[in-house]
Amino acid sequence: MVAAAHLPLPSPTSTSPAGEQRFVLYGVPWQTYVRLRDELDTPGLRMTFYEGTLELMRPSLEHEAAKKSIGRLVELFALERDVPLHGYGSMTFRREAKARGLEPDECYCVGGTLKEFPDLAIEVVPMSGGLDKLPVYSGLGVREVWFWERDVFHLHASRGEEYEAIATSELLPELDLGELARFVRWPDQHEAVKAFRDSLRGTR
Repeated sequence: MVAAAHLPLPSPTSTSPAGEQRFVLYGVPWQTYVRLRDELDTPGLRMTFYEGTLELMRPSLEHEAAKKSIGRLVELFALERDVPLHGYGSMTFRREAKARGLEPDECYCVGGTLKEFPDLAIEVVPMSGGLDKLPVYSGLGVREVWFWERDVFHLHASRGEEYEAIATSELLPELDLGELARFVRWPDQHEAVKAFRDSLRGTR
């Protein structure tokens, strides 16, 4: 039997920008998750599956703005530093043998194109709640995961079956995450991208 947590169901008609909308189901078979993911075509709906627990989430406006700012800034850095970065957005990744699946906020491969799973995943973390995604990423074999939480980056690098907290990205070692965070916090996304470009070029 599938059991539902007492959390708000993401409503297709809701327009409230405040807070993440989440709904969690327990005891969900893998085949049910796959069918729901393939058939539910609700714009913005994200699903995270971990060993029978399924979280459905509709991100807030603030969530989407933050993840897009981070993506634009990281991609600008790669362009300015000639780092071969290949982006895959929020596409669905899943592995039946590990009973795990999700859609990252942003994801990338560094140095080559996607084979099965990305090298780097970026997640914007709500102020509270939400399924722990590190075990999901571990089962998918993602090398590095960045969490943007409370206006700060928290980085984790894969060490076999576990992740280790790291201070500097091992995939993009020249990227100053403290500096990047400063521009993510800017309220004007366009101005932030221009200012970061100037900073990278040494003109600001």
